[in-house]
Parts: sequence; C-alpha cells; structure tokens
Amino acid sequence: MPLLKPLDEKFPIERQLGITAAPVVLINLFTLDAADEAGFLETWTDDAEFMKRQPGFISTQLHRAIGDSPTYLNYAVWESTEAFRSAFTHPDFIAKLSAYPSSAVASPHLFQKVAVAGICTA
Repeated sequence: MPLLKPLDEKFPIERQLGITAAPVVLINLFTLDAADEAGFLETWTDDAEFMKRQPGFISTQLHRAIGDSPTYLNYAVWESTEAFRSAFTHPDFIAKLSAYPSSAVASPHLFQKVAVAGICTA
C-alpha cells in the first residue's frame, strides 16, 4: 500500500473530500524506488481501469519525470468531489492499494481551474 503524504500538510485529501466542488482535478504525485517502476505501472494501470468505470470520471493522464527520476504525476479530471470521493473510498479501490510497491509514496490533492483574464478560463 502506498504511503499517503499530503501535498499540503494542513489540508490533506481526507479534508478535501468533504468540500463540494465541480469539476475537480486530482493531481497525484508518486515517488518510488526505480526498481519498483514496472510494478507501479502495472498497479496504476489496474487502478486507472477501475476509475474509468466509476460514475463522474472524465479523464486521466500519467506523466513520468524526465531523466533518472522515478517520479510520476497523475492528472485526473472528475465531474465533482462527490464522484471522486465515491470512487476513492470504494472498498474495491481501497483493497487494490495493497498491490502498490512498498516504496511508493502518493501525494494526492484536488484542484479547480482558475480563470486569469487574458490567459486562461475556469
């Protein structure tokens, strides 16, 4: 099971799940030992396939750090915190977490798009 380490110690994912927001973007940063990359990718793929079947899932994209850094970033879009919370706390998903390599550290955090005039829309 990956260790969960908040991106923001004062506002961990457990607190974020109680906020009503829509849509939301999950950013999940994973660090792990290089020797565990193949196992990590297998497990992440299985989790992603589970999440794709959940109501409110929109999309996901996995990114790998360049160079020799075994660091990954998952970007996933959900219709709402409610939809994400339902999938993230689903007993079948929780049971899958034990398949992650022991070196894996996950730092999940929810975000919303921000409008900046002349630059981007929300």
